[in-house]
Amino acid sequence: MKAAVVTAFGRPLHIEERPVPVAGPGQLIVRMQASGLCHTDIHAARGDWPVKPVPPFVPGHEGVGDVEAIGAGVSAEWLGKRVAIPWLAAACGHCRYCLTGWETLCERQLNSGYSVDGAFAEFAAAYARGVVEVPAGVSSLDAAPLTCAGVTTYKAIKVARVRPAERVAVFGIGGLGHLAVQYARIVGGLVTAVDIEPAKLELARQLGADHLVDARATDPVAEIHAIGGADVAVVLAATGKPFEQALQSLSRGGRLVCVGLPAGGVIPVPIFDTVLGGRSIIGSIVGTRQDLAEVFTLHAAGRTRVITQTRKLDDVNACFEEVLAGLVPARLVFEF
Repeated sequence: MKAAVVTAFGRPLHIEERPVPVAGPGQLIVRMQASGLCHTDIHAARGDWPVKPVPPFVPGHEGVGDVEAIGAGVSAEWLGKRVAIPWLAAACGHCRYCLTGWETLCERQLNSGYSVDGAFAEFAAAYARGVVEVPAGVSSLDAAPLTCAGVTTYKAIKVARVRPAERVAVFGIGGLGHLAVQYARIVGGLVTAVDIEPAKLELARQLGADHLVDARATDPVAEIHAIGGADVAVVLAATGKPFEQALQSLSRGGRLVCVGLPAGGVIPVPIFDTVLGGRSIIGSIVGTRQDLAEVFTLHAAGRTRVITQTRKLDDVNACFEEVLAGLVPARLVFEF
């Protein structure tokens, strides 16, 4: 099978021929139909974060395809089903986080395309206890970005506890942000879209954003406070400055939801203003299998749009450069 492999941090990925993986106990073998490119894949290939993957490895955690083989202990009912392979490859299932619906906080979790090989390949091994079935009403091309970009922003809006008519500022309108705008609107939020690219702000407008802020041309903090401040600010950026701007844009009682993971990112937090203003800072990490099932249900019901461009796996390195240059409107998806 063909696979895109990280052989060393900071180097171009190699397109290699590898044996089709064999299903181990509890695993499925998935023939890939589509696999989205997330900025996390770029962070992984560069070794940007404190906990690093170990080369060689295959990135990818937005994989969608059909189950072709199963390992020991897996029900034959999985054969032929179309499934999504998310970031959370598997959790232990026994710790207090797993038992209380917070499997994404499990300290023994495995992560697709990071601690185990992922979906940038024609076939992938996945754990049956980690995949989610894709319903018939969702195309594979749409399901791939929903498997990370969708569930991550859906969860962020959930943990922010957005109430109808609250002002929600979304910092970073791209693969994640264009979906965050839609989820914030679904729960009744009034959405401010913040970005430095006019084309992405136009996309946010088309998706229903109520207020657009060009952070390259104006001060987003001043612009947001001019309309009353943000009750919720969701930051999806891959650089640190928008996090600081988002915190400063909050109204009293506002909640900052940190989602993006810029390398070495640090937010200066003014304790006096945070305490007297009753502001909260929340970390939100992807979503559970139940969250992803809900994301698919909403999409099948026509509540969301996924904006994609398709590419071939052979072009993976050029695709990385497209993302880094800000040339992608929303999400790139590799088609197999």
